[in-house]
Parts: sequence; C-alpha cells; structure tokens
Amino acid sequence: MRDAMSELSTIPTVLTVVGANPDAYAQAVSRVEAALSSRREGLGPLAADFFVEGGDAEPVKAALADLAVDFAIQPAANRRKGLLIADMDSTIINVECLDELADFAGVKAQVSEITERAMRGELAFEGALRERVGMLKGLGVSALQACYDERVRLNPGAETLVRTMAKHGARCALVSGGFTFFTSRVAEAAGFHLNRANTLIELDGALTGAVGDPILGKEAKLAALREETAALGLTPADALAVGDGANDLAMIEAAGLGVAYRAKPIVAAQADAKVDHTDLTTLLYFQGYKAEEFHA
Repeated sequence: MRDAMSELSTIPTVLTVVGANPDAYAQAVSRVEAALSSRREGLGPLAADFFVEGGDAEPVKAALADLAVDFAIQPAANRRKGLLIADMDSTIINVECLDELADFAGVKAQVSEITERAMRGELAFEGALRERVGMLKGLGVSALQACYDERVRLNPGAETLVRTMAKHGARCALVSGGFTFFTSRVAEAAGFHLNRANTLIELDGALTGAVGDPILGKEAKLAALREETAALGLTPADALAVGDGANDLAMIEAAGLGVAYRAKPIVAAQADAKVDHTDLTTLLYFQGYKAEEFHA
C-alpha cells in the first residue's frame, strides 16, 4: 500500500472482501468480524463491505493473507470512479500478444524471456519492445488475425467490469504497450470507449520488424490517465487503473484506486489492492457496486 493508506485510520474507511470460494469467504468474514468493530453490507454472494468508523482496518491484512480472498482498504468516499484505465495483455486478456505472435514466428522462447524480464522491471520497456518486434521480421501479417482468433480471450469478468462502469457513466480506456491490431479488437469486444497502443510496421504483406514511433510505454500510460481525467473534468483520484507489469506501475500509483491483477511483485508491492484469486468483477465490488448492478 502507498503511504497515504496509513492515514485511513482518521477517516471513514471501507474494507471490501471478495472470496474465490464459499469456504474462504466464510473464514474471511469470521476473521474480519473478530478483529474489527464494523458494519457489514453484502455486495454479492461472496463479497461484502465492512465499514469502519474512525478505526484502522490495516491489521486485518495479515489475518486474510492465507485465504483465497481478495480485498481492498480505502476511504469510503469517492469509491466509484469516473475513469477506468486498463492494461490489455495478461490483464483484460489471457495472453501476451507479442509472445503469441512470436510462437507463429518460431521464436516464442526467446521473446517470452525478454517479456518476463521487462514485466518485472529488469529491462527498459522501449528497448525490450524493439528487440522483440525485431524478431518478428518477415512474419506474414495474416498471422495477426490467426493469433487473435485462436489465442486471445477476454479474462473472466473483463466485459462485465467494462460494460458496468460504462453503463454507470464512467469512461473506459484500454492502454497497452502492445499493438493497435489487438487493442482495437479487444476494446470492441469488451466495451471500451477508446484504445491506445503501438503500431507494427508492415510492408508487402509481412512485418518489417519495426514498431512505429513514439512508443507507448509507462509514461504514455500515465499521460493517458491524466489526459482522460482532465477531459472529463476529473482528477487522477477519480480513476481506477489496473495492470500487471512494470509498464503499468506509474498509472497504478497515480490513480485513486490502483489495482495489481495477477501482477509481478514490483507492481503488487506498490498497488492499493491486488486481485490474485478472483476475477475482474472484483474491481466493481471494490467500488461498492452490488452484483445486481452488474451489466454484461
């Protein structure tokens, strides 16, 4: 958690708990109620808010650590965000598109190793992207559609998350260090209002091994958050950002609610909350949505 979370003991706080299964959820509720003086409000079959007035909910983190539950501790005010800004690969969708394209080119092992190191923050994103795209030189562009059709799937809860927030007036932006070929299709499938990503350069029906400039990386994702909130007359505090790799860290830290989804340790350590056990509808519960308000 960021340092600001230490201030929550002085203002009304809400702890949201979402269980991956009934047993884990029941145990979590029991432990929270034993540790806190709070008011519980159900959000869904395996989700609840615990409202803490003038107390400190932070100690329950240790009590929940061994359970298959995800949870968030945050101010009770301004929970519903006006902007959703989400990473795509391994967050909204199930794969890293560049790694899957590399499989079509016969170089997946080499590319995946670089991807993993970049996501852990061990390599500069721009250089790592150029190196990996260079390995795709000569790959026929038809492989992009085949990759999308055969490999790309929305992660559980992704469409419900996006369409529910959109229905309730939020703007939903998909920002990716990947490629517009995929973000345009994923954005349409999930219901995002806009998408931003990098462009693969092609010539005579094949990839050239180059990527268009400027490259969209960590700072561009942060810029997108700031630009979109400003356009809405909001501030970054009114945004929810979600991602899994080091490239997402700046926007996650800047957002009012920054969530690490199945994330690398460097990201999980800095996010306001983590989703490791449940699906992306948990981000709706974290905002106080009830299951009957979900839209798909």
